[in-house]
Amino acid sequence: MPPSQATYAPSLDKLIKSLKSQPCEASIEALIFLLKRRQVKGDDCAIATAHILLQVVARSKWHDVDQLLGRVQSVGSRLARAAPHEPVIGNIVRRVLGLIRDEASEDRNNADDLGSESASDIQSLAPTNPPPQRPAPTPVLMRSNTAAPGGLQVSKSMFNILSAATSADTPMTGASTPLSQAQPASVHALRTEVINGIEEIMDEIQQADDQIASFADIQIHPGEYVLAYQPTKTVERFLIKAATRRRFTVLIASIDPIEPGTGEKPYAALRKKLNSHGVTTINLASNGLMAYIPRVNKVIFGAKVIYQNGGLLVDSGACIAAQAAREFLKPVIVLGAVYKFCPEDPSDEAVIGELGNPSSFVSYADGPEVEALDIENTVTDYIPPSLVEVYITNL
Repeated sequence: MPPSQATYAPSLDKLIKSLKSQPCEASIEALIFLLKRRQVKGDDCAIATAHILLQVVARSKWHDVDQLLGRVQSVGSRLARAAPHEPVIGNIVRRVLGLIRDEASEDRNNADDLGSESASDIQSLAPTNPPPQRPAPTPVLMRSNTAAPGGLQVSKSMFNILSAATSADTPMTGASTPLSQAQPASVHALRTEVINGIEEIMDEIQQADDQIASFADIQIHPGEYVLAYQPTKTVERFLIKAATRRRFTVLIASIDPIEPGTGEKPYAALRKKLNSHGVTTINLASNGLMAYIPRVNKVIFGAKVIYQNGGLLVDSGACIAAQAAREFLKPVIVLGAVYKFCPEDPSDEAVIGELGNPSSFVSYADGPEVEALDIENTVTDYIPPSLVEVYITNL
């Protein structure tokens, strides 16, 4: 039975607090319920998944590495099935699986070093080398090769990163590498190391927006006109950071020029913050942005997912803005943290887009439309890499 307390859309802080206060299995079921109802989506899926996997490692009973890998894979697959349109869930699960394998390999190598050291006839104690550390992610600010024939191309750094991730991490449902023979000195030590690693992943997710915003004053210059299509939290922070040092104009495009039910213009809080820094804001309806593209200097939007081929999963309508920008030779800048990099090519479902509830556009309450119309409301778009000029990550 679904948890009775999960009948509303909680804030992220309340969600994390409720997950911590419940038993491990109850927390998993509660998150699955919220994912299926689309009450947890977007960037919140990443941090919620990391918290759940932290509880799995800390509270579950396991006696060797293979049991832990199997448990994480099982929980990760359940979460991914609950929200198939949120690939960031799979990305976080892969990160945790890779973390576990790295820690197990380090423990095995350390144990082998100690065993060989005790077996040899050592006359004096020499300084030992520090244990091997997991390699840090490669810093990357990816740009397209504008000189390449046939249009823009994504630089090879993206392919190298994602191809390495593909070879290092097996799919969530695949068989894990047998590590039972490489038992750590103690389960407690491995548990502690993995928990610390997951906490580092959570810190990275929480700091990603601020790190991406640090590039704002490099990309946005004084006097420019910047089009932000349905700005995400990442884009909002990026624009606000630029506004602290630059004076420019922001055109905020959205599907509805007026928030339904409130009568207010959308993104009122963002407009207020930008105006307080002396930045001018203009609200646009998405169907009218084509007329403003010639005046715009650049287009910025946030990505839900960045696929291996450089394609993007974005909010519905963003592809129109990207195509318009290409038509008038305006650069498209995409903001996306590293945890949104998906080591897969987009599926047919991603290209088609996720379908949402069309009732906000057409009322089926009464009238002949109930039987006469079939309305599809896509809530996501796929943007091919040829339409993107710059990718900015938190690294």
